Amino acid sequence: MPPRTPRCVVAVNPLKKPWEQDKPLHNRWHPDIPPVAEVVEGELFRVEMVDWTGGQIQDNDSAEDVKHVDLSRVHYLCGPVRVTDSDGIPAKPGDLLEVEICNLGPLPGDEWGFTGIFDRDNGGGFLTDHFPCAAKAIWYFEGIYAYSRHLPGIRFPGLIHPGLIGTAPSKELLDIWNKREAALVEGGTQASTLTEVLHTRPLANLPLAKGALLGMIQTGTLDWDRIAVEAARTIPGRENGGNCDIKNLS
Repeated sequence: MPPRTPRCVVAVNPLKKPWEQDKPLHNRWHPDIPPVAEVVEGELFRVEMVDWTGGQIQDNDSAEDVKHVDLSRVHYLCGPVRVTDSDGIPAKPGDLLEVEICNLGPLPGDEWGFTGIFDRDNGGGFLTDHFPCAAKAIWYFEGIYAYSRHLPGIRFPGLIHPGLIGTAPSKELLDIWNKREAALVEGGTQASTLTEVLHTRPLANLPLAKGALLGMIQTGTLDWDRIAVEAARTIPGRENGGNCDIKNLS
């Protein structure tokens, strides 16, 4: 028998903004963001996605877009996807979900990516003192290989991975996150020894309505106003997964 063809449950158009997609994306964690698709345990399905900045970074030779990237509106997530058992009962907080990532690859016509260095005054990094200015390199995918006009002569096999993947938190878990991270922010440089060393890298990003995209929740509604000030940012990674950024996911 031929292999099963995965059912596409979330499709995107890379030429459109995240909020213009047929199934609007989201960039916050909150239990009240409604699912946009449903799958049954054991089902093979496909999810398409945009790049993590939602198209803010362009295929050109200027790093101005990296320098001025709006970090309040990044890490766009496709979903949520409700998972049910064979009887149609959805997974609930506390259940264990096993998800196998079978394949990853670029969308046709969008076979490129980028690496970059954040500007010291907008994001920074662990090596900010050595590399204070924004920079970027554009990479093109050729099969399993990647190459860049900005780094001539370099071509390497890359392992594409989902930088950010996770489950929606329960309200109880969300409250734990917000309380824990508020304490880090209020503690300043005394909150952790690490903060004293990496003074440009905050250990927490508290809920922020600016830049929030909440999927099917309509802006201007009471629900949007409530969720936007409660929803967790996508940095850092937490108990639900989140911003993992490790190749071992795939």
